[in-house]
Amino acid sequence: MTMTDVTRDMTVEAAPPLHRPGLTPPVLPAASLPQHVAVVMDGNGRWANARGLPRTEGHRVGEANMLDVAAGAIEIGVKELSVYAFSTENWRRSPGEVRFIMGFARKVLRVQRDVLNSWNVRLCWVGRTPRLWKSVLRELREAERVTAHNTGLTLNLCINYGGRAEIADATRAIAEDVAAGRLKASSVNEKTIQRYLYSPTMRDVDLFIRTGDEQRTSNFPHVVLLPTPSSTSHPWPGPTFNRTELWRACEVYAGRERRYGGAVDRVLHEEPAGAEVLEDNEADEGPHHDGQ
Repeated sequence: MTMTDVTRDMTVEAAPPLHRPGLTPPVLPAASLPQHVAVVMDGNGRWANARGLPRTEGHRVGEANMLDVAAGAIEIGVKELSVYAFSTENWRRSPGEVRFIMGFARKVLRVQRDVLNSWNVRLCWVGRTPRLWKSVLRELREAERVTAHNTGLTLNLCINYGGRAEIADATRAIAEDVAAGRLKASSVNEKTIQRYLYSPTMRDVDLFIRTGDEQRTSNFPHVVLLPTPSSTSHPWPGPTFNRTELWRACEVYAGRERRYGGAVDRVLHEEPAGAEVLEDNEADEGPHHDGQ
C-alpha cells in the first residue's frame, strides 16, 4: 500500500444529514419499538476484500454508515444505540490493521464529535483501558465530556470491549470490596453486579443486529437475544448497513411478542373436576437445595 492509499484510507467521510430528503421512517407504536439496539459491526474487511479493496477500506465505509444508522435511530425513536466497534479479541489482528483502526477511530471521534453533539446525542465509551491507545482514550473522554448534558439518543461506543472481560472485571471489583469490608457478600445480587459494570445505566438490549454473514453474539453478553433479522438466511450487509435497514429491523421487531418469562395460554379450558389445587401455604417460598 502506498502513502497515497494510506492517506485516502484515513480520510473521514463527511457526516450524513440527520434527515435524508425522501426518506421517512415507518410509523410504529412507541411501545413496540426497541428501546436499545446493539449492532456488531462485522464483515467490513471481508466486504472490502471481496471487491478487491484493502480491509481498511471496509472500516472507512463502515464508519460513515454507522453515523447514518445513528441518524436513523434518532428519526425512528430508538433511545439507545450500542455499536460494537473493536473487541478485546481484535488485538489479534495484524499490527497494520490495528494501527489503522486505532488511528482512524481517533480521527473519527475528533471530526464527528461536534456533528453528533449538534444532533443532541450523548456519547458514552464502554470498554477497558489497558492496551487502548492513550490518544484514542483522550478523544473518547473528551467526546463524553462535550456531550454529557445531551438528552437525545445515547450512543455507546464499545471500543476495547469484551463481555467476558467485563464480567471478570466486575467480579474482581466486587471481591475486592467484600475483602475490604466495603460490601457484604450476602448482599450481592443482580443490582449489585450491575453497579460494577462498565456502564451501569445501560438498558438491556432489545434488538441485536450483527452485520456481515455471521450469526454469533461475539462476546457481547449485554444481549437479551431474540431471533432478529440478523439470524435469518439473508444476513445484513457489512459496512453498508444503514438507516433504512435499521428501520426494517425495527419493523420486524415490532411485529414480535415479548413475554419476559411469562406465557399466555392460547387455548383456554376449564380445570377438570376434582383437580388438586395448591394451597397458598403449600407454595415454595424460596430456593430449594437438595438435601435440605
